[in-house]
Amino acid sequence: MKKTLITSVLYTIVTAILLGLAYPMLVLGLSHLLFPHQADGSLITRNGKVVGSALIGQAFSGDMYFHSRPSAAGNGYDPTASGGSNLAATSSALITRIDASVAAEKIGNTPVPVDLVTASGSGLDPDISPAAAYYQAPRIAQARHLPISTVNRLIEDHITQRLFGLLGEPHVNVLELNLALDSQSAH
Repeated sequence: MKKTLITSVLYTIVTAILLGLAYPMLVLGLSHLLFPHQADGSLITRNGKVVGSALIGQAFSGDMYFHSRPSAAGNGYDPTASGGSNLAATSSALITRIDASVAAEKIGNTPVPVDLVTASGSGLDPDISPAAAYYQAPRIAQARHLPISTVNRLIEDHITQRLFGLLGEPHVNVLELNLALDSQSAH
């Protein structure tokens, strides 16, 4: 019995060191060596200052910026409160929120793209569809006194296609697009 207990304790200690410390440190070291940008959170910097992450959405308001999807994560894009609203399609609270989002985004008689008025499953999605970006282009071009062709070219330049041509959907990262828009307007 004593021998079995000692073996069990030693096995637990060795396993804890190998799987609890050595393996995670090896994976962390390899990830920083092979994928340093991703391992550090895909942070986006401008002028030496971190302005956000390519992986977590941010709220943008006003006519001069592309708007992100609405967030269901806490108090707006709170990564510590990630998750959907879990409201059913028949929920009056969800319908009221979507109606308010449609009213805020509505431009003329054109239907508002669904991703501009519905939150993603995580509530933190940093991307919108190309259709949602092109939908907002006239408002941004007018607010920034830019030709619509310039704004459309920026959108086109920032569309990420399907991975390997078949996984996912084409999308546009809102933070990266707004930063490019600010750079364009600065010229």
